Amino acid sequence: MPYVLIIHEVDDYPAWKVVFDGAADIRKDAGEIHFQVLSFDEHANRIVHFSRWRSLDEARQFFESPELVEIRRIAGVRQPEFIYLNELDQGTL
Repeated sequence: MPYVLIIHEVDDYPAWKVVFDGAADIRKDAGEIHFQVLSFDEHANRIVHFSRWRSLDEARQFFESPELVEIRRIAGVRQPEFIYLNELDQGTL
């Protein structure tokens, strides 16, 4: 199963979340299946977006698109780090 982990700073979380939620349909159409949004414990504007995708190729194409670069700018995202991952194992303890 392919996953993407994104770590970035945002200018203002509530404003970022409005843009993020507004992009749900384009994320879904691009291949995102499931997501989680987390923040660093002591830095509320340092965001982690962890998501499952149909394929890493679709995820890369989406995240590197000019459309998404503009969406990130509007949302106040600074210095995103994209980590593309393949699942090797999982479990519940």
